[in-house]
This record gives sequence, C-alpha cells and structure tokens, in this order.
Amino acid sequence: MVETETQIYRSACRMCHGGCGVLVHVRDGEVVKIKGDPESPLNRGKLCVKGLSSIEHLYNPKRLKHPLKRVGERGEGKWARISWDEALDTIAGEIKRIREENGIESVALGTGTGRHHFQHVLRFANALGTPNWCEPGTAQCFIPRILTGVMTYGDLPVCDYYGDVNPACVLVWGHNPAVSGPDGEIQFKIKECLKKGTKLIVVDPRSTELSKKADLWLQVRPGTDDALALSMMNVIINEELYDRPFVEAWTVGFEELRERVQEYTPDWAEEVTWVPAEKIRAAARMFAQTSPATLEWGVGLEHTPNCLQTVRAVGLLPAVTGNIDIPGGWILGNHVVNDVPLLLENLPPEMQDKRMGADRFKVLCSKDSLFPSAHIPTLFNAMRTGEPYPIKAFLIFGNNGLVTYGNSKEVYECFRSVQFLSVMDIYMTPTAELADIVLPAATWLEVDQVVGLPFVVNNVALAQQKVTSLWECRPDEEVFIDLARRLDLPVGTEPLEDVYAQQLAPQGISFEELRERGFVSAETEYRRYEQRGFLTGSGKIELFSGYLASLGYDPLPHYREPPESPVSAPELAEEFPLVLTSGGRIQQFFCSEHRQVPTLRKGHPDPVVEIHPETAAELNIQDGDWVWIESPRGRIQQRARLTQIHPKVVNVQFGWWFPEEEGPEYGVWKSNANVLTNNGPPYDPALGTYQLRAMLCKVYKVA
Repeated sequence: MVETETQIYRSACRMCHGGCGVLVHVRDGEVVKIKGDPESPLNRGKLCVKGLSSIEHLYNPKRLKHPLKRVGERGEGKWARISWDEALDTIAGEIKRIREENGIESVALGTGTGRHHFQHVLRFANALGTPNWCEPGTAQCFIPRILTGVMTYGDLPVCDYYGDVNPACVLVWGHNPAVSGPDGEIQFKIKECLKKGTKLIVVDPRSTELSKKADLWLQVRPGTDDALALSMMNVIINEELYDRPFVEAWTVGFEELRERVQEYTPDWAEEVTWVPAEKIRAAARMFAQTSPATLEWGVGLEHTPNCLQTVRAVGLLPAVTGNIDIPGGWILGNHVVNDVPLLLENLPPEMQDKRMGADRFKVLCSKDSLFPSAHIPTLFNAMRTGEPYPIKAFLIFGNNGLVTYGNSKEVYECFRSVQFLSVMDIYMTPTAELADIVLPAATWLEVDQVVGLPFVVNNVALAQQKVTSLWECRPDEEVFIDLARRLDLPVGTEPLEDVYAQQLAPQGISFEELRERGFVSAETEYRRYEQRGFLTGSGKIELFSGYLASLGYDPLPHYREPPESPVSAPELAEEFPLVLTSGGRIQQFFCSEHRQVPTLRKGHPDPVVEIHPETAAELNIQDGDWVWIESPRGRIQQRARLTQIHPKVVNVQFGWWFPEEEGPEYGVWKSNANVLTNNGPPYDPALGTYQLRAMLCKVYKVA
C-alpha cells in the first residue's frame, strides 16, 4: 500500500483569539498533526495546551453536526434535524416578518469572542439595517481599551516585543499574560522578555505566575485600580519624573492633569486600595525611571462602573513617561492589512439614534462612538418589557450567553422572552438549548480568514486556512452572505474573496498568495508621530480628551468607588464580608469554551475559587473542599484552592458549565460566576459598563 503524501499548511491557531502561527499536517483530508510554526514572528514555534488539543476539538463527537429545529417547548431539549435551506429560510422568514411588523431595529444580533466571525457579525447587522448588535465585551472587555487608545493616542498601543530592544520594565495591570494570549499579544513573548532581565511590576490581588516573578507586586483592592493609577501619576508628576520634553511637545492637557492628581496622594490611596503608600511610590519611580517601559493591561480594568476613567488613568502612565512609539516601549500599529469593511455607512443616522443606549452612553452606543454597539442591559430589558421598543428576535453567533453575560438568571428570562432565537455554535450549550434554530459552526481548521494581529494594530497578517470540512458545519461568514441574499439586501452579499481582497489591498496580494506565504509583516517604524503627529483631534496625545469633552463627559480621569464594596455598602458587607473578583484566564480554556475537549478537561477538571490560607482557616475550609460562594444575587459552588491572594479577596473562576451533565441546562447554575454578578445600574456614564467584579460575597463549606 502506497503511503499518501502529507500536505503541510501554514495557518493561525484560533483556539483562543490569539493567533499563534501553526503548521497543519493533513493526510487524505484528515488533520494528523499540528505544530507551532518556528518562522511565525508571534510565537516562534511554541504552542499552548489549547493549540495542541485542536485535533481533539475538530473531531470531537459531541460537536453539532447538522442544523436543528426545536420541536418541543422552548428549553425542553427536543430537536429535529433539518436541512440548511430550511434553517436559513426559517431565519430569513422570521427577520422579514419582524421587519414588517415592528421594524428591523427589533432584530438584534449577539456574538462572542473575537474569532473569524466577529467583524462579520457587525457587517451583517449593518447590512441588515439594525443598530442593535452586542457582545459581552463591548463595555466590559478590550473594547474600552481600544476606545481609550484611539481617543487618547489615535490608535491602540501594544507592547514592543518584536524589535531589537527589549523592554527594560513591564507594568502588568489587571492581566495575566503568562497564561493567556488574547488579541495577538502571545503569552510566550512576555516570558522571553523576562528571561532577558526585564524589571516587572504586577498589579493584581491574585497570586499569579507573574506576581511570583515580580520586582514589585501591588495587591490592589478590586475596583480601585483608578485610585492606584492616579496616585502613581501624582508621584511621577510631583517628583518631576515625567518626560518633560516629550510631554511639552506631544501632549495636551498636562497642566489640567497635574491639577487633577493632586488630591490622589499615595497616603490617600493606601486607605482606598490596600496597597502601602511606599509600594505605590516605588512602583511609580520604577516605571518612570526604567526606560524603555511598556504596559500590559487587561480585562481586570474594565469590570466596574468607572471603566472608562479607570482605563484612561492607567493608559496615561506610558504617555507622561515618554514611552510611546519607542523601541521596547508602547508602540502604535503598522496596519499591514485593513479591517473587514463593516458597512456602517449603510445605517442612516436616524437608525443609529435608535441603538439601545444611544441616548445615554454616547461613547459606546451613539453615532459619535468610535465603535458603536448596543448597551446590553438596555437591550435585554427591551426583550422583557418592550421598552423603549420591543426586541423580538435575537440571533446569536458563537456565544454561550447564559454563562458569559452578567446576571445569568435575568439573561435566561430574556432569552425565553423573545419571539425568535437562533444560535450558531460548535457544540450544544445551555444557551443553544433555548433556541428555535441551532446551526452547526466550523472550527478554526474549517475556516479561511485574514487574521491581523495584534488586534486593531495589525502588525502581522496571517492566513487562517480551511484544511478540512466535517459533517454539515459551516463558517458563520457564509451564513451571513446566504441570509443577505435571501433577504435581497443591497450590501453584504459579496463573496468572501471580495472581503479578503479589500483587507489585503495595502499589501497588493491575493488571499491565495497570503495562503502560500502563511503570513506577512512589516518592520516596525518608531516615532512616526514626528512626521505625522498623532491621529487625534489635536494631533497630540490627549491627556485632556477633547473627544470626551465634546460629548459632555469628564475629559480627565478620576476615581469613583464601586457601588457594591466594603466602603460604599458597609451594612451589606457585614453579611458579605469578602470582596469578589472574577474573569481571570485559565490555561486550558478560553472563557466558556473547550470543556468538552478531554485533554483540556483532564488538565482542569473542576471550577476553582482562590482563598487566602488565613481566611480559609477562619472559615474551616481546607484546600480542595467544595465551598459555596454567595452574593446578594445567588450562590454557586467551586473547589477551594488556597493561594496568596489578598486575604480579604476571593477569586471565582469564570465560564463554568458542565457539558457532561444532563441537558438542557448542563449544570449551568451550579458553578457559573455570572449567577453572582449584577447587570443593573449605576452604569459607567459613557460606556454603560456594569459591575462584574469588586462585589461583595461570603464563602462557606458545602455541607
């Protein structure tokens, strides 16, 4: 028997939305091996356990294989197999009906993390003519950092791990990049950086792999990051550690910022943040006096109702220290490829004004937003109440919303309230079990895509390659095109090859050429602002934001105490004495994904809550015990892990459900962190962010 030759494809792993370069080995149409691409400028041949488990994911027998139609009551778990034509005709028919009866704004789209389909969801919503699309992170994860970067610097800054100069200091804030590689800032880079002698400052209440290696570890009280950043700014400015020539030449609003931070002294911040004043001073001095320095910031900054000003406060530290667009610093993008054309011009201004939340949360929702999306609590309230107008259909693509949206019990009621719900996903989930139509989605090995990384800045473009196709699974992007054609939409019907061509226009190559090359990149250019300025309204870094001022918001960062905390709710804290944080990444999983993959689940079988040993001893809890974590909204159980987390803080793992348990709920209420969270007001005045961490809880052993 003649052995078939193995074909090797250069691609990009998308088990998270990081995008490590990979070599995919295919024989007779079967994927037989996946290895890291040693030539990739992002990961240099390294892969995490998720990437190495991609074949198990691809061939997992639990995958959705065919379109399904609900035949029982909603949530009863009774399904019939149908054809793709029947499924898409049903969805298109419901959209037409609701468009005629209520207006197209009553059809909403939801999506999950930034995989291949993310920008195409926005594109389809705009082609459809509805202003109402949402994603759990638009006000809560990464998008606030993007918006802050654009309004402050004219672009999203990222760490320079790619040039000849190694960062001399890395400030890691609300982030754990050693076990996560989202958005294209691959986890291996910071580890390589530290091996070369980089100084490390970690701001995190948790004990993490990086905190154990840090020169300075600041165990901040969750929800007070804005206070800590402003107090560090106080030290840098008052001790004249800022980069005076750079600040004078390339920033606006420094004197206003200087005046603003005077009240935020380290001694004041010590009481607020639980970080000793001398540690605050030491961290400020180290960051300001060690050049080049860069900032690794994460989702931990974006989970309170002062989200925008918190991100702004932290994000100004590299500016005042002159670490912008220099080798080894915080650099701006090369933009080697264009983003997917989003077709926002197809949405008239009067329809944009109907976007849920547009009248209140202008930075997130209005037509003046730099990346407009609907406000999730307002959207979900409309599903239940019909106010300010009804949402009749919700089309979900790649999101297990019962796990990933705040206040899961209310989300459940919302999903049961809509007239029509469709879900497209790789596996059956508790969310999909509530749908009328379920569509089987492709994995990353079954999809073509132009992947620009890191996200937004696009310093490298990789070809994610379709190397196989299983059962009746399809890429979401193809579904959007099919629906647009069935609905006779004027835009959004173009083949994907046309979209790829628009993305690759700056390189002048086709997708087939990118497929052959695997990736394209450009040598980083530094200090480009010296020729073109910064792409802001003033042409400079806006410490005082003209954009925010024009919308009526505070143009300077400020501190605001979280609404549910030991300080703002002392009576509640008597019953719920511990501060709850959540959202930290798990090496084996990505948010709510991959718990069906045997190797990954074996590596992390149970949900874990981190507790300090002294706190655990007071509660008669031992390492490995199952414990209840209870907030004013509900309780869940996770397994205790004793760590050096701050003694007054517990960290609950996010994204848990149990695919091995009986459907249709699959244990979604057992250990789901969002049973504990609150999606109610007060909200961030500009972004509408609600409180996902820094809340109050109590912990006790499961009887």
